[in-house]
Amino acid sequence: MDYTLLGLGVAVIALVAVTASTGRREAERRQMRRLALVERKLDAVLDHLGVEVPEPHMEQVEVLLGQGKTIQAIKAYREATGADLREAKETVDRLGGRD
Repeated sequence: MDYTLLGLGVAVIALVAVTASTGRREAERRQMRRLALVERKLDAVLDHLGVEVPEPHMEQVEVLLGQGKTIQAIKAYREATGADLREAKETVDRLGGRD
């Protein structure tokens, strides 16, 4: 068997996989930037109109924070809002006065 040809085939497959992965990550980054822009615009419109959107189920999060159960408060926030871990932690820290 010609190992040079086999090595070249493996290299091509690896290159295709890396290129596809990089393209997918870049598309995700573009999508996240666009989503962030839309969120900023929506926040600006809401501020301009004086509309306040209450956070859902914050009572449970506040009760847990009051009991010193930060991790459970983060979990409750994620379940109530669908937020990712980072966003939930930042929000719960803000609510708990840990800016």
